[in-house]
Amino acid sequence: MNHKNVSRDIALGLRELQERIRKAQIPSSKIDESLNLATWNIREFGKEKRSKAAVHLIAEILGQFDLIAIAELRDNLKDLGRVMAILGPYWRAVYSDYLEDPGGNRERFAYLYDERAVTFTGLASEADPPRKKNARTGEYESLITWWRNPYIGSFRSSSLDFIVVTAHIRWGDDPAARSKELSMLADWVDRRVKDKSWEDKDIIVVGDFNIPSLDDSLYKAVTAKGLRAPTPLLRTDIGTDLEKVKRYDQILHYPKFTKSFSNNGGILDFYDGDYAKLFPGMTLSKQEFTYQVSDHLPLWVQLNTDVETERLEQIINLPVRH
Repeated sequence: MNHKNVSRDIALGLRELQERIRKAQIPSSKIDESLNLATWNIREFGKEKRSKAAVHLIAEILGQFDLIAIAELRDNLKDLGRVMAILGPYWRAVYSDYLEDPGGNRERFAYLYDERAVTFTGLASEADPPRKKNARTGEYESLITWWRNPYIGSFRSSSLDFIVVTAHIRWGDDPAARSKELSMLADWVDRRVKDKSWEDKDIIVVGDFNIPSLDDSLYKAVTAKGLRAPTPLLRTDIGTDLEKVKRYDQILHYPKFTKSFSNNGGILDFYDGDYAKLFPGMTLSKQEFTYQVSDHLPLWVQLNTDVETERLEQIINLPVRH
């Protein structure tokens, strides 16, 4: 992490953040054994230039993980470049294009990863909604669409190959429309894991789903086809908003395909009820703070990446052909 040439105020803010990170008790990952995966909506990241202090704080938060799926990255990538420079030479980014219309909000998705711990294996694509042929025009058309198509990335860490699908589900006053997007995501993943041509059955679905609670019908919509939170703590209503009451963000997977998740997971509460100590020397309102860092907390889980024993067991347990 390159925190050189910072002011005393920025150093004080970073020290405070490091104390809050320690409270989160995120276990260190180990090369060839484990991987820390996170999803984080960084509010309108790139729309307006962030302060130097904010860029260093964001980099410090990202640096706690090995692979981070980012939502709300905007069309302007300059602040992302500033963050990458602080993270250091081993860090890489894969990101999507942006949509110009209000539904797309000029947003991108991105995967940031430390190549010492995880490797990008080549698949980077948007998920397309299902289409049907219009009998009148002959064109293949989508009956409903995601406002922002989920973004797919394939990765490998140790002996674990896996695919991450990141989504940012629409917001607004129409929960029925949001439910349709979530149901379409569940259907899309279900079709992929059942498709013989799909590259890898280990699919991890993450992102900002704009779900207020795990008891909400919206959560039931996205989990209707078998997706589940992988660890016990992520199956509780631990909030990812700053007040920790709304479960907007999710990490989900199909439990029948992998035993690669540890019991470690949770949120990184960089806010801790007080934002002023992170920005000594600056006067910010809470709303201004959310545009400097974010209004979402990162949600994370630790993966066990040495799955060779599990693979051998699967081979041993295959039916014997005579």
